Amino acid sequence: MGLFRSMQVFVATVQEGSTSAASSRLGISPAMVGQHVASLEERLGTRLLNRTTRRQSLTDFGKTYVEQCRDILERVAIAEQDAEAAQAEPRGQLKITAPTTFGTEVLMPALQRYRALAPEVTLDITLTDRNVDIVDEGFDIAFRIGELPDSRLIARRLAPYRMMICAAPAYLSQRGHPDHPADLANHEAIGFTPAARSPWKLAKGNEEVEVSPQIAITVNSGQAVRTAARAGLGVIMQPAMLVGSDIKAGLLVQLFADWHLRERSMSLIYHRDRRMTPRLRSIIAFAISEFGTASDE
Repeated sequence: MGLFRSMQVFVATVQEGSTSAASSRLGISPAMVGQHVASLEERLGTRLLNRTTRRQSLTDFGKTYVEQCRDILERVAIAEQDAEAAQAEPRGQLKITAPTTFGTEVLMPALQRYRALAPEVTLDITLTDRNVDIVDEGFDIAFRIGELPDSRLIARRLAPYRMMICAAPAYLSQRGHPDHPADLANHEAIGFTPAARSPWKLAKGNEEVEVSPQIAITVNSGQAVRTAARAGLGVIMQPAMLVGSDIKAGLLVQLFADWHLRERSMSLIYHRDRRMTPRLRSIIAFAISEFGTASDE
């Protein structure tokens, strides 16, 4: 007899409370129900049910085994539902959260391409630099910069967050062009809160430099940092995705292009136990394709 079918019959027998009730539910004879349970007991080498002419009860091992059977049957059912859902059109709402700068400058423009792939999916997007608890706050996925300590989450690595140091031509004309990262100690900088006071770390070959510019202004918006730099208020260290277009347009000048700045990891995260619906599967696949991948966590 098939092990999986015997598990189904055993669970039904326990749920219904008797062999005859289980046989009616399953559409098989009481004798066949008894054979399935006996087959399991023979396979396991121990009794699962205590039987009398009037009643049945689970043995101590039977109590443990029936819960294990229920778990297995539930997992198989979910797998079958997921396989069926994989063929379905993505639809419904996705709740997404992302850092403000990444969300504004990168994610939002890219979503036009996602909407073309999944037109029946609606998007509820929250942009914040706070580390949102996606489980407690009901988000489907989050784009996260930095480390990921929460074991409840699955993380898919994306391309790292590359940083650049730059300043406006007007600022450099007034204050001079720093030739070495150590020169930044004599320059004013615009800091992004909350990392404004953290030192800037650069490396070239075997040389490593850690420098703390004079923070003249701190602000909690990457876009505001960029605007302040373009106005000539100081040197900034910001993501390449934010300042790249300004550098190409000559509004900002990249400093120390031959130096390496420490990159920050970026990941797409979602709940470990979240059912893989077509819409969730579609946004994960899109994000990995659109924003690049590294090894998974």
